[in-house]
Amino acid sequence: MLVKVFGAAVQGINATPITIEVNCTKGIKFFLVGLPDTSVKESHKRIISAIQVSGYKFPRQQIVINMSPADIRKEGSAYDLPLAIGILASSETIKAEKLSDYLIMGELSLDGSILPIKGALPIAIMAKEQGFKGFILPSENAREAAVVEGLEVFGVDNICQVARFFNGELELETTTVNIGEEFLKGQSTFELDFSDVKGQENVKRALEVAAAGGHNLIMIGPPGAGKSMMAKRLSSILPPFTMEEALETTKIHSVAGKLEKGISLMSHRPFRSPHHTISDVAMVGGGSYPQPGEISLAHNGILFLDELPEFNRSVLEVMRQPLENRKITVSRARYSVEYPASFMMVAAMNPCPCGYYNHPERACVCPGGAVQKYLNRVSGPLLDRIDIHVEITPVPFEKISDSTPGERSSEICKRVVKARQIQAERFRKIPGIYCNAQMTSKMVRRYAAPEAAGLQLLGTAMERLSLSARAYERILKVSRTIADLDDSPHVLPVHLAEAINYRNLDRSNWAG
Repeated sequence: MLVKVFGAAVQGINATPITIEVNCTKGIKFFLVGLPDTSVKESHKRIISAIQVSGYKFPRQQIVINMSPADIRKEGSAYDLPLAIGILASSETIKAEKLSDYLIMGELSLDGSILPIKGALPIAIMAKEQGFKGFILPSENAREAAVVEGLEVFGVDNICQVARFFNGELELETTTVNIGEEFLKGQSTFELDFSDVKGQENVKRALEVAAAGGHNLIMIGPPGAGKSMMAKRLSSILPPFTMEEALETTKIHSVAGKLEKGISLMSHRPFRSPHHTISDVAMVGGGSYPQPGEISLAHNGILFLDELPEFNRSVLEVMRQPLENRKITVSRARYSVEYPASFMMVAAMNPCPCGYYNHPERACVCPGGAVQKYLNRVSGPLLDRIDIHVEITPVPFEKISDSTPGERSSEICKRVVKARQIQAERFRKIPGIYCNAQMTSKMVRRYAAPEAAGLQLLGTAMERLSLSARAYERILKVSRTIADLDDSPHVLPVHLAEAINYRNLDRSNWAG
């Protein structure tokens, strides 16, 4: 008997429907075709054990299974459950009347229990678009898929429940999620707060400007000055997720299998902090079976690169294009996938190998030329994509011992959100542009052009500080953000002066 069961293949962060055709006829052989990978081929053994342990008979017939479309590679163990259900239906062990109404995915254990899968959210979105009535998947993924409205989501624990459901012997419970409640849950709750930071007012201001305009930022300072501490608190002052951003970010983490257990929708912007030994592929994504890299997992959030010069040069260089295009395309011989990668890059580094160049109390012991050599580990083109450079000095004892709490993250966030609202209104008619950091050269000339006095100040600064030409546009972008924080329609000299102060590494005499 020929039956059709429906599953899905995840490509990038989107899913494609897969039709699994199963035909049981006279014979003894087992054929699985349609470009399955090794893990799909191995499902034969898992399916036999799961069916038999669950009390059903595996058919002693020739079984031919075709996974269509045949030109799409089928990867992973999530096809175990639809393949098993197709075999049971083709052998008439279960009824096949309702199979076309449901999309089925799940990995089988040898005892018939169903294990979680990756990519449940994009598969659920596709199932809704394709007009399926419901989605049957592992219980651990049910809340994640239930975010999609208008689709019945059934979480199951073993193959017996699915078989009895199609035979009309069991009613499965629909999983429901209150999307509004899930979206708002925990948005305003952060473990780390800027009120814990003592001193460092100039750095906190730089982080506020970076958050308000979506600017990339680098902090340079000696060990123990608080670079990592403040970077970890940056998430607490970023604008809350929009629903669209939350869904897109959750899809990426779902595909990568990085969603925490029981989480249906991410409520906080991601903060990714890879170690400096990371490989190129782990950073930007790819592999034999492409997966999102750290830059995509940081989409709509923060990518923190601590000890920036210690990263492999090739790892930093492959990030240059994604920083500009805000997406990464991974190409293979037969296909290519595209992952979004719109993130804020926050980096931290010591000023020299010993860490104490420009320290107010400790002398630098590096030999001549070592500071410039250390800085040269980070290429000019990468620094060109970082808008704000800020130096950090150690906090004096008087500040550390002061018990007065600093300004809370919630107060800073209010100013950031207000500035982002101004930018959203400014760019509302321009698709793909949401903040000042994304402005093109033409838009900079239109929205961030300084007045005569400001232009004179900028020209003088570039000449006296020997600022490079690449600093010009970055200064204007940052000054536009500072003006937005001041609710000023025009970029004034005071805004330019502050933005110029955030280009330390562009100064020709910075490294001595």
